[in-house]
Amino acid sequence: MISVKSNTDLEKLRAAGRIAGRALKLAGESVRAGMTTKELDKIVHDYIVSCGATPSFLGYGGFKGSACISINNEVIHGIPSSKRKIADGDIVSVDVGACYNGFHGDTCATFAVGHISDEAKKLLEVTEASLYAGIDAAVVGARMGDVSHTVEEYCVSRGYAVVKQYCGHGIGRELHESPEVPNYGKPGHGVRLVSGMTFCIEPMINVKGEGVRVLKDGWTVLTQSGSLSAHFEHAIAVTPNGPVILTQP
Repeated sequence: MISVKSNTDLEKLRAAGRIAGRALKLAGESVRAGMTTKELDKIVHDYIVSCGATPSFLGYGGFKGSACISINNEVIHGIPSSKRKIADGDIVSVDVGACYNGFHGDTCATFAVGHISDEAKKLLEVTEASLYAGIDAAVVGARMGDVSHTVEEYCVSRGYAVVKQYCGHGIGRELHESPEVPNYGKPGHGVRLVSGMTFCIEPMINVKGEGVRVLKDGWTVLTQSGSLSAHFEHAIAVTPNGPVILTQP
């Protein structure tokens, strides 16, 4: 069942989203060559806790970090590690969740570390732009397929591959709620969007091929092709005045 949020709920979601957004911004400002992904995770964890919130991901399904940190050809769900060092030229996806006053915020961005390749730069630009194109399509009366198709069309028309095995999701008192928010679909299909719906749009885009595989750790998802992958995400609310981003810092 899809939960339609009240104005009070939306204010609480904004508060949680703001904490997640600021934690993500801090991660982007802090990431550097030579640091471990565990060090970056601690920065995220400590900021969230300092706000009186709890990291949504820590312990979720047994996950051992406060942020999912995925590098280069890792799509999502990278586990922070004291043995994994970030290098110059890497692209690093940081996915952050914060629970505050009973509601969750969830957001992600892929950051450039030092001097990255032109291929990586273009991937980041297209993936981030597809997120905002999808957000613009999330208006009252539209269908979820309109949002999904917008993301897909933006990326595929530019030569990139959309990961279809994973998708966005509703958000509220639970980190993952209905509806699912695929990054591919048909216009005019899917659930109709109404005011008060809240969900995360999160394009996961590969340079080559949509195929992915999961490492033996049971979490880390990689591209089958070995090509680079990028991931951007915002939680949004559908309102009569258009979509509102809940995870702005």
